[in-house]
Amino acid sequence: DLAGASLRQAKVSPDGARVTFLRGKAENKDRYDLWEYNIADSKTRLLVDSDVLQPEQAELSDEEKARRERQRLAGLTGIIEYDWSDDGRSLLFPLGGDLFVYGLGKTLDKAVTQLTDSDDCDTDARFSPKGNFVSFIRNQNIYVVPITGGEARALTTDDLGTIKNGMAEFVAQEEMDRDTGYWWSPDEQHIAFLRVDESPVSITKRYEINADNIEVIEQRYPYTGEANVTLQLGRIELKSGDIHWIDTGKETDIYIPRVKWLPDSQALAYQRQSRNQQHLELIKVAFNGEQTTLLTEQSDTWINLHHDWKFLKNNGFLWASERTGFKHLYHVNPDKKLFQAITAGDWMVDEMVGISADQSKVYFTGTYDSPLEKQLYVQDLDTQTPDKPKKITQGAGFHEITMDDKATVYIDTRSDNDQPPQTSLHRADGERITWLNENALDKNHPYYPYLEAHRPNEFGTLKAEDGQTLYYRMIKPTGFSQDKQYPVFFYTYGGPGAQLVTKAWPRRLFEQYMAQQGFIVFVLDNRGMARRGVKFEAPLYKQMGSVELDDQLVGVEFLKSLDYVDANRIGIFGWSYGGYMALRALTQAPDEFAMGVSVAPVSDFRLYDTHYTERYMSTPQLNAEGYEKTAIYGDTAKLKDGRLLLIHGMADDNVLFTNATTVMSKFQDHGILFESMVYPGAKHGISGEQAQYHVYKTIYDFFKRKLTVVE
Repeated sequence: DLAGASLRQAKVSPDGARVTFLRGKAENKDRYDLWEYNIADSKTRLLVDSDVLQPEQAELSDEEKARRERQRLAGLTGIIEYDWSDDGRSLLFPLGGDLFVYGLGKTLDKAVTQLTDSDDCDTDARFSPKGNFVSFIRNQNIYVVPITGGEARALTTDDLGTIKNGMAEFVAQEEMDRDTGYWWSPDEQHIAFLRVDESPVSITKRYEINADNIEVIEQRYPYTGEANVTLQLGRIELKSGDIHWIDTGKETDIYIPRVKWLPDSQALAYQRQSRNQQHLELIKVAFNGEQTTLLTEQSDTWINLHHDWKFLKNNGFLWASERTGFKHLYHVNPDKKLFQAITAGDWMVDEMVGISADQSKVYFTGTYDSPLEKQLYVQDLDTQTPDKPKKITQGAGFHEITMDDKATVYIDTRSDNDQPPQTSLHRADGERITWLNENALDKNHPYYPYLEAHRPNEFGTLKAEDGQTLYYRMIKPTGFSQDKQYPVFFYTYGGPGAQLVTKAWPRRLFEQYMAQQGFIVFVLDNRGMARRGVKFEAPLYKQMGSVELDDQLVGVEFLKSLDYVDANRIGIFGWSYGGYMALRALTQAPDEFAMGVSVAPVSDFRLYDTHYTERYMSTPQLNAEGYEKTAIYGDTAKLKDGRLLLIHGMADDNVLFTNATTVMSKFQDHGILFESMVYPGAKHGISGEQAQYHVYKTIYDFFKRKLTVVE
């Protein structure tokens, strides 16, 4: 990895004595081991070597493979996740389908204990709050086992089939950022859980075409406008095993994106979101069944989900809302009719990362300094100046923050366009304690041989037709001269929930490679994309593919105004939603782009899932015209011969391969010539070192052939 060494899932221990993390092996960067950095002696130590513990890689269940694909972990092996006990004395991790506990303070030969040993795959494991039990999912049911060992006990007992207990349904994993379906009460006496019934969801046959065989996968896939799973919210009494079901309302066609216990363990709260995602209620449920609506959110377009809510000791809670047009934090106490802004202004909070032990201060990341950066800030809960947070982090760029439970220290993973991610440990006031991974670009860094050729990013702004600001960045080619004309590698994503124009180390160094091969690299964030507020996101509602392309064409117009750009040699590239945008551009604006590469594109959003698609498009039944206009099919005849390279994984279970084959058929029906490259057995990300090398080599080759660089 040319970005250098990285620390995965870095966490501060509950006692603040150490930082633990996962790190890939030198000889196999995708197989992870468990490490620690001890703050007292400044030593880094390997805690668990996955190869020693399990020399042979075990076969995972289909359910676990799918879960890892949803979490974008499909290409990783070894120890890929772990959990701290609240007392900071033990670490829990799955390996090969079984569960293991690492005990701190024990001798090396006794530090690791195998907790489960089953032919089944145990997943979603965690310690109970007081550390007496470990809970996990096995065969679609919830189990607990004493930390001291012994027989695992099933808390739910449904047979394998369409019922899944304590598990996140497909759209929760893929679209709601929820990968669990059960929650411990703080006193360890109860577990809240969701019982998922998949039977209403239609079965679709998905063909995974591998190199040497074809698998027919029957999958319950909730296509937009069709039935979702049904959900029941329950509470298990751990001692008796009794299950108490909670009334979630007469309307069953809903989402339950979040569940959380109150600090006293005498009530829990859940979020109930309407099917159209324009209405959300936060509801408190007492043990006697009494329910109280704590607050309601409403939108004319859609409500973005978040994890930024926390109950306080005084019965109030913190909550994030976009009701002012930007995501901000609020101190809420319904008993006192309190709804006080903690942050405010024409900028947004990204994530609440910590609350001080006395619950007087809240720490969060946000865009106060710039929408192109992410910084850490602090604010008093009772502030009188919500529009003036205090910045803690130092240095421009992107700061990804993980804080300890008492908000005394934090881990900062910072990068910018010229510096790959560096990880350091800091006190809450920003003082750096130590580097965890300095990742300096010295002679030992893997990127050092390419450093001299590294090209800087230049940032600028344009205006959308409604006057809103569009940010772009540009990388000029090696040996750039104002007197020459260059082809353009026009990189796009365009879809909601993402941002490409940032002051962060790029996800793909392919941009740098293309600039070094003589291309101008151009990236623009259009309306509908993330971190700019409701007004910026909302224009694509019910008309995906419209304003996004309009704004990208503003970028094309700007490029064509530059003397050093060859207006006849602009090529577009995108992956996933970006692949859709590339198809959209080549068929709706065929005279603006000389060629394009579309990887894993959605060609018809009627082939995509409920929660994502209906959020932005409503349903095909209610917005038939919008879906028809959004689909690529109606404009396929406009594609010009030889302008397109279409790439797709033949086992993609996110954007199904059907999206590629249907649009291929349309182009063929019109007699239009295009090129394609398909990858047997590959999922949405076409992962794996060899496959990644091949796909990017293929993309570059197409750009080089179609937009020959003039020396």
